Amino acid sequence: MRKKEKAALVVERLRALYPDTCSLTAAKDYELLFATRLSAQCTDARVNVVTGILFSKYPTLEALAQAPLEDICEIVKPCGLYKTKGRDIKQGAMLLISRFGGRVPDTMEELLSLPGIGRKTANLILSDIYGQPAIVADTHCIRISGRLGLTAQTDPYKVEMDLKKIVEPSEQASLCHRFVHFGRDICRARSPRCTECPLSDLCSAKK
Repeated sequence: MRKKEKAALVVERLRALYPDTCSLTAAKDYELLFATRLSAQCTDARVNVVTGILFSKYPTLEALAQAPLEDICEIVKPCGLYKTKGRDIKQGAMLLISRFGGRVPDTMEELLSLPGIGRKTANLILSDIYGQPAIVADTHCIRISGRLGLTAQTDPYKVEMDLKKIVEPSEQASLCHRFVHFGRDICRARSPRCTECPLSDLCSAKK
């Protein structure tokens, strides 16, 4: 079976298993940007609790930009790496106002100019906010696509490029969100639930 054919089957089966996609809660473009920043090495469930507090106390981008850094850090502390994440959020809010007129930019280059934003977060923003085809090569995406034999790469950028070649543009972002759910539920890094896996017949790692 060609990789493109396998990818299409993966898309179809995971769509049936997980009809919903992004698990981060956000009402505004910058909220999704900062929620994704907080999600590094943290669960989406915890991020949603923290952002609920943060965006309730500071309900506008201007309020976040003017908020005391110590207070932002204290609120985001449960997400880990709170000093760095708090600083990135405050500086990011200030830059969005001063450089981009209060709007989250819609190009990879501009997004990467924001503090703490890498390709993974930028691709998520480009796909979820602006509807652009994008592969979010996070740890789940890399692990699962490797096990399925969709890529032999482990470098995030190389995985992103490989999957872009075989996954339909309209399905790329949704597939990556579903990889997150699937990676937490079934295709875990440790003790994967292979006997319950709906993709077991497609898996190159199955023994």
